[in-house]
Amino acid sequence: MPDDPFGALVTVDDPDDGRLAEYRDLDDPALRRRREAADAIFVVEGRVAVRQILRSGYDVRSLLVDDHQAVAVADLVDAVRARGAPVYVGRRAVVAATVGFALHRGVVAIARRPPDADPRRLVAAARCTPSAGGAPPIVAVLEGVNDHENIGALFRNAAAFGVAGVLLDPSCADPLYRRSVRVSVGHVLSVPFARLAPWPAALDEVRAAGFVVAALVPQPAASSPDRHLEPGTLQELAARARNPAQPVGAAGVAVLVGAEGHGLSAAGIAAADHVVSIPMAPGVDSLNVATAAAIAFYELTRVHPPANRN
Repeated sequence: MPDDPFGALVTVDDPDDGRLAEYRDLDDPALRRRREAADAIFVVEGRVAVRQILRSGYDVRSLLVDDHQAVAVADLVDAVRARGAPVYVGRRAVVAATVGFALHRGVVAIARRPPDADPRRLVAAARCTPSAGGAPPIVAVLEGVNDHENIGALFRNAAAFGVAGVLLDPSCADPLYRRSVRVSVGHVLSVPFARLAPWPAALDEVRAAGFVVAALVPQPAASSPDRHLEPGTLQELAARARNPAQPVGAAGVAVLVGAEGHGLSAAGIAAADHVVSIPMAPGVDSLNVATAAAIAFYELTRVHPPANRN
């Protein structure tokens, strides 16, 4: 009789069960970073995110659900088992003791971490990926964004506007960290990303691939006046994309954003082609980085620019 191709459905009743080792201490970021790097894995929490990863090309190693959720997410249980991966089912208290907190969503998966993506391939593919509404391609470039929730929100916004990919400088937080994946509602798993180094010199490669680099800064005074644009003129940058008159044959726009607080570095701003500030009411000096990026993405896509200008 042939072996059962389905993964096992396993009842667990002990948080110290060796089969649950990869799920332990999810509430300890430092420990998880070390463990996930050593084992080349990452965690996906919640029904929506697990459904996203099952639609992606990522390799799911296993699924852990509490017994209250097992029937409600029977489709996820079946899909994971159909891939030959085990599904562990335990009482809510057992699951909470394993992961380190009350897992209200009751569903968490472990997936294999893929090799680091090649930023040059990402940018080359982005040239051929229109953004929302058929507007020219957009890539997001992140410098120093080390808050996992901001990373997740940025990816969610990028997916909403059809951003072709996200490039992160070496100091940015891990997009595949559990909280980033959860906040992105799983869109970290569908939007391509890669690390860009050396920083900021590698922005020259983005520019050489045909992207105009536009840096978002909190105040116009933080940038060179001759390079400063209002948000509405982002549409002009989009309209000029793919214009044969562009010296490098521009394909689209790369939106460069920095971390909360100090924003972009002076070197990052200097490496951009243009700088953009979002007008705000007096007394407000900045927006959350994910919100600012979303405004820029919207400006670039809200009017379909012409493919060519004569």
